[in-house]
Amino acid sequence: MKAMIVAEHGPLTCLTMQDVDDPVPSSGEVLIRVRACGVNFADGLMVKGTYQSTPDLPFSPGVEVAGDVLAVGDGVERIAPGMRVQSLTVGGGGFAEMVTVPENLVTPISDKMPYDVAAAFVVAYGTSHLALTRRANLQAGEVLVVHGAGGGVGLTAVEIGHLLGARVIATAGSDEKLALARSRGASEVINYHREDIRLQVKSFTDDRGADVVYDPVGGDCFSASFRSMAPEGRILVVGFASGTVPKLPLNHQLVKNIDVLGINWGGYKFFAPDKLRQSASQLFEWYEQGRLQPHISLRFPLEEGREAIAALQNRVSTGKVVLTMG
Repeated sequence: MKAMIVAEHGPLTCLTMQDVDDPVPSSGEVLIRVRACGVNFADGLMVKGTYQSTPDLPFSPGVEVAGDVLAVGDGVERIAPGMRVQSLTVGGGGFAEMVTVPENLVTPISDKMPYDVAAAFVVAYGTSHLALTRRANLQAGEVLVVHGAGGGVGLTAVEIGHLLGARVIATAGSDEKLALARSRGASEVINYHREDIRLQVKSFTDDRGADVVYDPVGGDCFSASFRSMAPEGRILVVGFASGTVPKLPLNHQLVKNIDVLGINWGGYKFFAPDKLRQSASQLFEWYEQGRLQPHISLRFPLEEGREAIAALQNRVSTGKVVLTMG
């Protein structure tokens, strides 16, 4: 089969198309013919070798796929050949025509869900759902600030926050992305290239501040948010797309009783997989009800995996980026 392989860590040029042996499912595994693979910011970090759980070399990036089951290993009972499925992967592998995954990571999908939507769904929506419900305990009527609101995870946080009854303030670096955030439920928007995040949040909330901040950006966005929190506010550390890991001003945290909450969605695969399954079940139900509208702005063929990752890194995409394999 063909796969995009990383043989050594470095720039995106280290990701190259190669012919490799077809995978064979071991006991408890499912072999999937990949029809689409979601592209995430973590994929670029894996290529560089800077992600917190980078696989051993050589490897293929890609942590969420959708496709058709070709075969199953011994002991697999819930999944059968011919099923349309969505799945996470273990240590990448999705930038390929086929991949094997443990049965417990595989979820059947209905004919109503296209492969590209299924491949773009679980990581982004799952991150936001667990962050807002399990970690921050977001309540109806609270003020939620979402940074990077036009991006893959940010846009889902806007959508889920609105669905949960929060008042959503979205920040992004372009009017196009802010318009998209408004279409998904944001009440107010802030263009951080032209406006001061702290001052605008204070203005929108009559100087009270935000109850919850969802931050996949880090850097200056985090610093501004920390100074515009309401008492007993919660700030969710989702990622550092800006490239800068901020330092905590603990004096502000102390004075306002602020909680800083990390959210590593992938970690739940290892210490609480039941929470992932429960979250995914709720999200798929909302999708079937038409309450979630996944947004895919760019689709690339497998051989353009480098360009797909670059689109995320250069922030030229809105919503999700997906590789499609036909």
